[in-house]
Amino acid sequence: MDRQSLIKKFDKQAKKYNKRRKNGQAYKFRQRIFQEAEGKVLEVGIGSGLNYPFYSKDIELTGLDFSHEMLKIARDAAKDYPFKMTLLQKDVEAVEFSENSFDTIISSGSLCAYQEPVHVLNSFQKWCKPEGKILMMEHGTSTNKPLAWLQKSLNPLALKVVGCHQNRNISEIVKKSCLQLIREERYLAGYLYLIWAKP
Repeated sequence: MDRQSLIKKFDKQAKKYNKRRKNGQAYKFRQRIFQEAEGKVLEVGIGSGLNYPFYSKDIELTGLDFSHEMLKIARDAAKDYPFKMTLLQKDVEAVEFSENSFDTIISSGSLCAYQEPVHVLNSFQKWCKPEGKILMMEHGTSTNKPLAWLQKSLNPLALKVVGCHQNRNISEIVKKSCLQLIREERYLAGYLYLIWAKP
């Protein structure tokens, strides 16, 4: 799928993402991992700003998204939070940052949409300070075999409709990258991955 088609799909979904802000199923998992963000923070695929509530007031946030509509909602939501913030309409697969620019890099529910997810994680390796942290909450292949079979079967349809792979093995993607995996936790029949990593 070409990038412009993918961006249009996420533009169309922006209002749906905004509704998940306080009552989404993933709220407690976001809270579990993203409250550890500190210093200069890069959040890729920031979407509608669902992670804002978990950040401490003294971080400095740079948020990326390729969807104009997502960023519009994220900008509006940002008014309720005290931390310094810069939001950029950029594609993480094409953007460049200087080496060792960030203390924390955040990714939540975005690895499903990348054409080359390992390349993206290797960019995290470059952009994150050596003593920094990379925190991810992603969805992927379930540990439940019937559910994993269903994910594989529905993947072409999901990709066409919402632009999102359902059957990526997030653990394997991280292992193929340059990142050092510190800890992994799986929830919701193994479908939800929480990953703590570092360069």
